Amino acid sequence: MKLHRGWIIALLFITHLTAHSQTVEEVASGITTTLWAISAPDAKTAWISGSKGEVGKTTDGGQSWKFSKVAGYEQLEFRSLYAFDAQRALVANVGSPAYVLLTEDGGNTWKKVYENTNPAAFIDGMDFWNNKEGLVYGDPIDGQMLLLQTKDGGLSWSEMPESSRPDLKTGEGSFAASGTGIRCFDGNKAIIITGGLESRMFISHDRGSSWKDMAPPVPKGKEMAGSFSVAVQNVKTMILSAGNFADTVNAQQVIRTDDGGTTWNKPESATRFNHWCIEYLDRNNVVAIGPQGGDYSTDGGKTWKAFTSQKGYHVIRKSRKGNLVLMAGNKGKIAIFSLK
Repeated sequence: MKLHRGWIIALLFITHLTAHSQTVEEVASGITTTLWAISAPDAKTAWISGSKGEVGKTTDGGQSWKFSKVAGYEQLEFRSLYAFDAQRALVANVGSPAYVLLTEDGGNTWKKVYENTNPAAFIDGMDFWNNKEGLVYGDPIDGQMLLLQTKDGGLSWSEMPESSRPDLKTGEGSFAASGTGIRCFDGNKAIIITGGLESRMFISHDRGSSWKDMAPPVPKGKEMAGSFSVAVQNVKTMILSAGNFADTVNAQQVIRTDDGGTTWNKPESATRFNHWCIEYLDRNNVVAIGPQGGDYSTDGGKTWKAFTSQKGYHVIRKSRKGNLVLMAGNKGKIAIFSLK
């Protein structure tokens, strides 16, 4: 689903917060394009993708970045991204035609590994269990979720059979706000969230071959309402960020489950604003970011406090190895988040 984007002039700043020693350090990206997705394989290497065909990479922990437009795809908006290392990465755009592109030479060249020309094609996110097996998902085509799988590290993609693709209800889709509407974890499990007139969570225990759905208590019934992002600690413990994109201040909601989604609990102290991305840093520390600011929790999402009121960010991701945490958003904004 398309999102309304704000804008803010990027400033170089460092904000020190007294409690728990958080630091947010904005770094120069060299571009003014809106950035949507982050994937960091380790503490030194990270990739970021965004509008106008832009893809960037750092190999020094986010201190410096090299951006370039993907040749032949300069007008696309890459909101889905997965990086394996400093040489291999995948990006996917929103809208139709829908493409998945692969680089194996550090972003110098890209090749098309999937194309869907259906007018309804709209990719919302991708994730992997390992270096070979992963999923791409998107808004419904003919009433069924767009669901792709790869078993060769993204070199080729195939649409899952109809029996494996969840049926979506009228007005049900997903928000490609930060690429965190899908999580692959524990070797064979996956979670996908939806929003809109209907908002559900789909859970698979067999790498996407079958799905069980549930309806978390989040805002829905409006085109821009529902779940925005899911953070997963394990199959029992996870946190949802939800709300209404049309109401950036008052409709926020973060809820937590410890029993796999049977019951959900609101935090004792709530987050502020709408958060388009929520991420576990470790078992207890969780961060959430949105266009109006960011909040953090040190008790697994039970209570929340502000860590920044800087506007314009909408994605925050931790490296799969190491402790690099990056934020990105409007007008080329990139920042390094540290929790000491």
